Amino acid sequence: MGIIIPLLLITFCCIIIWRAGDGFMTASEYIGRNLSEGVRGATINAIASSMPEVFTSLFFLFVLTDAEGFSGGIGTTAGSAIFNGMVIPAVAVLAVIGMKMTKKVQVSRKVLLRDGIALIIAELIFLILISGSTLHWYHGMLLMLVYVVYIVYMFASMKKSDKEDLLEGGQLEEEIFESDEEPQGPFLKGLITFDLERVFIGNNRISGRRAWSLLLFSTISIALVCYFLVLACEWIGSDTYSVAGMGEFNGLNIPVMFVALILASAASSFPDTIISIKDAKNGQYDDAISNALGSNIFDICFALGFPLFIFTILNGPIHMPPELVDLSSELRFLLWLLTVLAVIIFTSGNYFGKRKSYLLLSIYVLFVLYIVGRGSGNEIAQSIADWLVGVVKFFRIG
Repeated sequence: MGIIIPLLLITFCCIIIWRAGDGFMTASEYIGRNLSEGVRGATINAIASSMPEVFTSLFFLFVLTDAEGFSGGIGTTAGSAIFNGMVIPAVAVLAVIGMKMTKKVQVSRKVLLRDGIALIIAELIFLILISGSTLHWYHGMLLMLVYVVYIVYMFASMKKSDKEDLLEGGQLEEEIFESDEEPQGPFLKGLITFDLERVFIGNNRISGRRAWSLLLFSTISIALVCYFLVLACEWIGSDTYSVAGMGEFNGLNIPVMFVALILASAASSFPDTIISIKDAKNGQYDDAISNALGSNIFDICFALGFPLFIFTILNGPIHMPPELVDLSSELRFLLWLLTVLAVIIFTSGNYFGKRKSYLLLSIYVLFVLYIVGRGSGNEIAQSIADWLVGVVKFFRIG
């Protein structure tokens, strides 16, 4: 019973994040409608689908405070990055293959190399920068600056015609959301099912005003539910916790970083999965995969950098105990290794089929087993952890 309540709460958070993420995605797609394929996936789609990571990291820091909260933020962003790189592309490809839309997906190696190399560089900077026992405001600022450089590069890589369309703005016709129901039907159904598109757009044409209203409300909804996601993870990781009106329950008594690595990261990555599947169904395979890679860059640079910057500006430096420094180094180096492996798999050939998908899913399963082993004190997992930390210390990058 101890972990059933927080697991039910996490499930509820997944549903709300999914529904609010759909609304956020609709609004952001309209706002970024003039961006080229691949660029849109790595920027607009990636930011839209990564808002849960931003708020989850923010609440981890401000609810748990100091080092423990920051470790939860690292767990969420790193776990989400591994989930995005392994699970999302595999599930998106298997979905379109399962629907017999294609036997294998052709993707642009140029796009994958562009985003993959950018991600590897960003994670290497993350590995080197967030080190030592004290974290300051400028660490967060530098992480955000890395994402700004990436965004500038992405827009610079757009074709000239795409840039002209973007600068002119509004040249594309507004999308019409059609429905067979009466105007009141979609609105009421939207309230009941938390379908924000029905509430804010209904049978009307989408416009800039409606898109920004939908974007704002979706963001607020995601922010509120991420607080409860953090609370549920704290309950699971604690020795005991109390629920108002229900009494006291036992948690698993494990570091919150391990809980965030699996549960918070998967819950916050749910919108990324839905978006990539939709892109793949629409034949936008470059967007489907670049969304996942772009989300990872956003996660580790902004979703962690922004909360770190705000928290240290308001509360001063974060002091990390030695055990959390080692745990953080272990996780960041493991993230970098798995990203390199994923990029190699992505770029080996021009096609993405079942074989690559199952390989990526198998790697993620091994990662989950490793994290479970670390949380339970398994000797093999501990030996791997010692090796990872040893490598980082040997090269003096953590």
